[in-house]
Amino acid sequence: MLHAPAPPFNDRFDVAIIGAGVVGCAAARRFALAGAKVVVVEKGSDILSGASKANSAIMHTGFDAPPGSLELDLVKAGRAEYLEIHTQLGLSLVSTGALVCAWNAGEADKLDAIAAQGRENGIAALKLLSGSAARRSMPGLSDRLVAAIEVEGEHIIDPWSAPLAYLTQAVALGARLLRNAELLEGRFNDGWTLSTSAGDVRADAVINAAGLYGDIVDRRLGFAPEFEIRPRKGQFVVLDKAAYAHVPRIVLPVPTEITKGVVVCPTAFGNVLVGPTAEEQEDRVRATVERETLEALLMRGAEIVPALANIPVTAVYAGLRPATEKKAYRVSVRPERRAITLGGIRSTGLSAALGLAQHALKLHETFGALPGEAVALPSPCLPNLTETVERDWQRPGHGEIVCHCELVTKREIEATFESAVPPGDFGGLRRRTRAGMGRCQGFYCNARLAAMTRGLLATPLAVEDREEA
Repeated sequence: MLHAPAPPFNDRFDVAIIGAGVVGCAAARRFALAGAKVVVVEKGSDILSGASKANSAIMHTGFDAPPGSLELDLVKAGRAEYLEIHTQLGLSLVSTGALVCAWNAGEADKLDAIAAQGRENGIAALKLLSGSAARRSMPGLSDRLVAAIEVEGEHIIDPWSAPLAYLTQAVALGARLLRNAELLEGRFNDGWTLSTSAGDVRADAVINAAGLYGDIVDRRLGFAPEFEIRPRKGQFVVLDKAAYAHVPRIVLPVPTEITKGVVVCPTAFGNVLVGPTAEEQEDRVRATVERETLEALLMRGAEIVPALANIPVTAVYAGLRPATEKKAYRVSVRPERRAITLGGIRSTGLSAALGLAQHALKLHETFGALPGEAVALPSPCLPNLTETVERDWQRPGHGEIVCHCELVTKREIEATFESAVPPGDFGGLRRRTRAGMGRCQGFYCNARLAAMTRGLLATPLAVEDREEA
């Protein structure tokens, strides 16, 4: 059962969303809830195949967003909606809070301005702390700490289950996901005809949520791009679960004009992240990791929390953010051609996604009313993957534990292939279950996973499967 798009393609949709990252999935949910007939067109073999698959998983408050910016408004709106719906969708929220840490006098001098900006942004739960007071709230911090700002509302979530839940709810309302369907050209004539690598798609309106390819998609739709994507690579180190006891809170640096900087952050899965870097590159596909950079991240992590120096590394990875020549979100609307572009959504995209979806629906109202009516339905509840509440392995009848590092059960793996949005590749399976993402990185469980997924993935996991395909 391979999950390529299947005909017929003769349906006409109210809205075609290009890109199945977190923003595209959120937009699909919002428009489906409004009664629209929705199709999501994704060039990859699974959702989250681009920038959305690699991030720090922080649910931001917007305290450090540019005052008066669209980004600030949408981060706050997206966060508020996530807090409203996460319980009913089975999504995580690990209440950690954050500390913006100043490690020298120069950084400490900037904290008052950061706190003032945060309060101007409507974030009241900010508190200036001395170095000693900050260490009392997180004893593992280095005694080099000069001062800090406590931000109570910054938390962490499972970054992959959230967009999956958004799209799952959209599919339950009739939305379609077309995978392996790269947009080749768009033609507008009283509606859109989108030529894709999987066939033509017709829709009344189009939303460009293509992330790293946002400017290219605008061009293929026949628009002069209003921005240029300049991919920004971020490398991360994932530390073993033993690190979690030393990092109960998000540790943020004093940001620069270029980047929010290197973060030391707990994860919802019981690990600790150190990263990201901020490295501009031209390649939109490959995000390599470099040993020297990773070693520097480890050294920086140990400078911040000394106990991390003795913690082994579980994994390393790199992601690309769709930065542009400007820091702001690049959102535009073309009413005469019923097109919306949600571009330049960088590190706050996970937090702002639901807000961006709300904003896109308001922009679409300038085209006229949707033909359907707003609907409500029982919400799909995704299985928990975090370490903060009960996992499937703790319940009877799970069959067996397939991945012992992450305690992933046979029942969980089978269930994801029976779901409304099953994985299309092995990366998608990992993000849905965490199988193969632990300390051994699949060394012990990959053979079992290959056998269980034979014939279910577009690209088989095992070499022998690829030779037979």
